[in-house]
Amino acid sequence: MREPLPKMGLTKKRANPILSIFKRDTRRIFTRILTTMERTLLIVKPDAVAQNVIGEIIRRLEAKNFRVAELKMTRLTREQAAEFYVVHRQRPFYNDLLNFMTSGPCVPMVLERENAVSFLRETIGSTNPAEAAEGTIRKDFATDIQNNAVHASDSRENAAGEVAFFFA
Repeated sequence: MREPLPKMGLTKKRANPILSIFKRDTRRIFTRILTTMERTLLIVKPDAVAQNVIGEIIRRLEAKNFRVAELKMTRLTREQAAEFYVVHRQRPFYNDLLNFMTSGPCVPMVLERENAVSFLRETIGSTNPAEAAEGTIRKDFATDIQNNAVHASDSRENAAGEVAFFFA
């Protein structure tokens, strides 16, 4: 059915109400995704790679609605590890950390979901596996505070820099 346009005598088609609802809802969904979707970095550390649990860690993350956006296996050089962990340079465990992170391959990956940074930190558990909650990645796969299976970004700002470090 066509209605005349005011003062012009032209006609226009009526909008399909179902299509209008779809367009409105699609716009709302994409706006929500763009405003709340976060990216963060997770590294499966050399101890977990040696345990052959990469797949199980990814399975658990995907079950928590994380999407793996990028992933690679690499072996860090001492220089790369020193650059990545520069914030810990003055800490007493720094050299042990560098030795550990260069002792074998690791698997850095970019994960996406709503509130990715905070939810990932909750999913992996406390740095010290003895203090980690049951069912967390560190509780199940870490052996001690250094060999704690995974690294995860601790803030949105650090996540952006850490993602760029591995996937620039």
